[in-house]
Amino acid sequence: MVYKVTVLTEEHKEFTAFLNEQIRAYNNEHSHSHRASREAGAIQPLNIMVTDDEQQWLGGLTAEIYWDWMEIHKFWFQDTYRGQGLGGQLLAQAEEVAKQMGATKALLTTYEFQARTFYEAKGYQVVGEIKDYPPGSSYYTMVKVFT
Repeated sequence: MVYKVTVLTEEHKEFTAFLNEQIRAYNNEHSHSHRASREAGAIQPLNIMVTDDEQQWLGGLTAEIYWDWMEIHKFWFQDTYRGQGLGGQLLAQAEEVAKQMGATKALLTTYEFQARTFYEAKGYQVVGEIKDYPPGSSYYTMVKVFT
């Protein structure tokens, strides 16, 4: 077989789209769960927004519910609202809504300098750690099984 290897050090959207399409096709062929998640409505969004009296965003949470899991993607508050219990209330609300939507577990990632101890206090456990990512810190994958 004859082939050529090209190395680029810049973004190539068409090549990235090609790889995404091929990986998706492979996953669909080999995993019923992946195939099922491609059906309309299989992945359910969850957005919880906190606003002030002027409807300005103060923070919130974004997640998706699929495969009986809630995957938390983003969770942030302005500094002035941290440490007052609002984050814990919001996380508990997200978990309750996720359970109502069929989730039995939650998944998230966080950096050492972000919120590992916050999540541990809420029942999340570290199931994976990448040390020195970014340099001098760690990157964690955390899971909580709902009871």
